[in-house]
Amino acid sequence: MHNMNLVKMLDFQQKGDERGKLVVIEGKQDIPFDIKRAFYIFGSDKDVVRGQHANRKTEFVLINVAGNSKVKVKDGMGNEAIYCLNRPHTGVYLPTMVWKDMYDFSEDSVLLCLASEHYDPQEYIRDYAEFTKEIQDMENEEK
Repeated sequence: MHNMNLVKMLDFQQKGDERGKLVVIEGKQDIPFDIKRAFYIFGSDKDVVRGQHANRKTEFVLINVAGNSKVKVKDGMGNEAIYCLNRPHTGVYLPTMVWKDMYDFSEDSVLLCLASEHYDPQEYIRDYAEFTKEIQDMENEEK
């Protein structure tokens, strides 16, 4: 099974009243992993592309808590999908070993990234050719 099949949109429960809305996200309940790291991206120009990597160990959930952006996901075998993040109560789950590009940021975009692992630069794949080779090697091992 390709990890691309595991990529999915998540819809988080909104709570609130006349004072406003509240969204709670808990690891292993609202998302499929315990949260070990959180960071956010803001101030990116519309033509900037962020991400441009895959991860061997880390899973992510991306949520645009303000503004909007897009995420292009590739599986290294020619399949890709684009997700529009434009509501603060939805996100996209990204498993390991999928290539991700975040782009088309609105001026007010704040993209929250929840990660299953602490930062380890050694588990990042930052070259797309290397990524596709690892995917092909994994496919060959499964045969």
